[in-house]
Amino acid sequence: MFVPELELSEVNTTRILHRALGIQEFPVDPRGRVFPIQFTPDEWTDLATFIRPHAEDPDGSVAAWGRSFLTGAELETAVVLKQMMDAIRDTFKYEAREVEGTQTPGETLGTKSGTCRDFAWLMIETLRRLGIPCRFLTGYLYDSALDGGSVAMTGSGSTHAWLSVYLPGAGWLQYDPTNRISEGFALIPVALARHPAQAIPLQGAWFGEASDYLGMSVHISIHKVADIPKDS
Repeated sequence: MFVPELELSEVNTTRILHRALGIQEFPVDPRGRVFPIQFTPDEWTDLATFIRPHAEDPDGSVAAWGRSFLTGAELETAVVLKQMMDAIRDTFKYEAREVEGTQTPGETLGTKSGTCRDFAWLMIETLRRLGIPCRFLTGYLYDSALDGGSVAMTGSGSTHAWLSVYLPGAGWLQYDPTNRISEGFALIPVALARHPAQAIPLQGAWFGEASDYLGMSVHISIHKVADIPKDS
């Protein structure tokens, strides 16, 4: 009996209106500019779940790594955030991984390697131990170099993960330790969560014969359609 070979293909095309501002356009309140950051009672109520660490730190290495950035006389928040992103970008190795899940912050710190979601999760849990509210963000990374057929940023043209940090006065600001960028046009958030497991991709199931092909290939293409006038 002849059994035809079947192929299942799903194509999703999304066009979005994406506006972005530079990190300098978000003024931080004086109580959020240096450590320790001061929160109002209402802020504590709203942000408590994002300040409390989620992952275990059995040997205290993550907390110790965070404290290593608290040097200097003023302990400026912006400087600490920049130095932490610099450390991840300059001393950690990016290694793409197809396996599901996210490494623990201790694993990423110990091996100094991981994916974008591993780097984001390490920075989130480290900052939480310094008293800064953080959220896990996932979405897409636009790279203008892709429009010319090349790649300039790590993880561009694919799903990506980074984090947002709450600073009084400015609100939630985005930081991408994988590429050492803050806010801007490149980060396109789709979902946010308290921890990575709450922002897993779509899942499904296939019912068939044991000999059926179970592989799957995914291709994502992100391109800018047009610039939007600033006054629109």
